[in-house]
Amino acid sequence: MPLRLAAVGRWGLVAALLVAGATLSPAPRALSAETQVRAQPIARFAIGRDTVRFGALDYVGGFSYSSSDRRLKGVSSIRMRPEGAGFLALTDTGFWFAGTIRRDADGRPVGIADARIAPMLNPAGRTMPNKGQADAEGLAISGDEALVSFERDHRIEAFSPAWAPFEARGRRVPLPIPRGELRGNGGIETIAASPKDSPLGGAVVIVAERSIDDAGNLLAAILGRGPFTVRRDEVWAVTDGTFLPDGDLLLLERRFEGFGRVGMRIRRIDGASIRPGALVDGPVLMEADLGEEIDNMEGLDAWQGSDGQIYLSLVSDDNGSFIQRNLYLEFRLAEDRQATAGER
Repeated sequence: MPLRLAAVGRWGLVAALLVAGATLSPAPRALSAETQVRAQPIARFAIGRDTVRFGALDYVGGFSYSSSDRRLKGVSSIRMRPEGAGFLALTDTGFWFAGTIRRDADGRPVGIADARIAPMLNPAGRTMPNKGQADAEGLAISGDEALVSFERDHRIEAFSPAWAPFEARGRRVPLPIPRGELRGNGGIETIAASPKDSPLGGAVVIVAERSIDDAGNLLAAILGRGPFTVRRDEVWAVTDGTFLPDGDLLLLERRFEGFGRVGMRIRRIDGASIRPGALVDGPVLMEADLGEEIDNMEGLDAWQGSDGQIYLSLVSDDNGSFIQRNLYLEFRLAEDRQATAGER
């Protein structure tokens, strides 16, 4: 059901789902080669307004989507293929979700084709036995591997081949943050691979959702190099991240403060500032609330279109709830890097 200002009273239930990471579907079944996905285009991001510019981003288009396959829920991260054609995503109930983005004659995203859902396999080649094992939150493509970060049972696993990991067994990757410092439902939500020609030289970065150090900053690390921290704004929780082609890190953040106080924002971190021991921060590129078409926004990726421009893809996690939506939203990064989130 669409989120509207008149419906925010229902977010008491949503709060419980967000905290618990509730799952409403039965136990995983065998791999399904294809899944039919229904979509409803979202022509305007601003509800009741024709606004196109949101901070430093221009809205391109998007859609809500659903399926009779009850495994299609809880999408928590997405990575786009070159030029935004295909994608690989994952759910926090332990499934891969892949497909292609259908577009209209003007290039606006209107739906999903060639959808496929498959259960993730653990190192023993079995499906994840329970929510504690299956709580996949972050996805990165690094070389020929798909790296996945998990909450609750805090860990990182690698799957190969990167874009078709449906039958791959997970391989444990050393965790650079002590497990005891990660909150049960606030662990590693972001795992992102930097461009090879960026200041980080292709290194993979992780950022925690709500796990903090003694100074109140978010725990983060560069795999193989060491930890750093991200300045935390108390009302916001990091839900995903991605690198821009120039090496800057974008962080997607979610706000939920009860009745009517639901929001999302995207922060830009200078890639050159990310190094072991650093405390990093950056400006907000855009911010949205219930006046716009948002839900529980959890996934973010950046990619370059055939026109040379940079696009952002965002997805929401519906928590398997009938009062929330699966969303795919697409924005174009405006040429003016100094644009701020104040331009609403």
